[in-house]
Amino acid sequence: MATVLSVSGSPSASSRTSRLLRHLDERLSAQGHDVIPLDVRSIPAEALLGADFRHPAIVEATDLFARADGVVVGTPVYKASYSGVLKALLDLLPQYALTGKTVLPLATGGSIAHVLAIDYALRPVLTSMGAAHIVQGWFTLDKDITVHDDGFLSVAPAATEALAQVVDQFSAALDRTPLLAVAG
Repeated sequence: MATVLSVSGSPSASSRTSRLLRHLDERLSAQGHDVIPLDVRSIPAEALLGADFRHPAIVEATDLFARADGVVVGTPVYKASYSGVLKALLDLLPQYALTGKTVLPLATGGSIAHVLAIDYALRPVLTSMGAAHIVQGWFTLDKDITVHDDGFLSVAPAATEALAQVVDQFSAALDRTPLLAVAG
């Protein structure tokens, strides 16, 4: 199966976005994919903000993108766009870091007013980075994600169903990608 890099672009350690991504990682792992989580907030701020391309954490992140067959990119939406910490990382990657990769964009936010952030803010950047295929993304309302005191995550039923569909669509696209490469 494929290697999937699951990137959380949330700056918060208690982020619903990160928790949701790790929850979805379990589904991808159960489907046989090797999932590698990357929380951008774990990259030192001085490397991101100082644009230090040679910093070991940036080199490692670049290598993770290069090794991945597919990438899940999750971000909270701030002011109708993806997070600044995610932007900082994407700016430090090679221009075509997503060439040949299948990508699943996901976003979380407090209002449906931000639902188009995936298509109008995030998707153009992913496309410019050479993504071979960007599957249908999904926006999940913060109110549909609950983190319980014991750390258990629950997602509202309608959102659970929609997320399962987009993750399964992503997984199926990953399974087809090698066949397309051989045929081409």
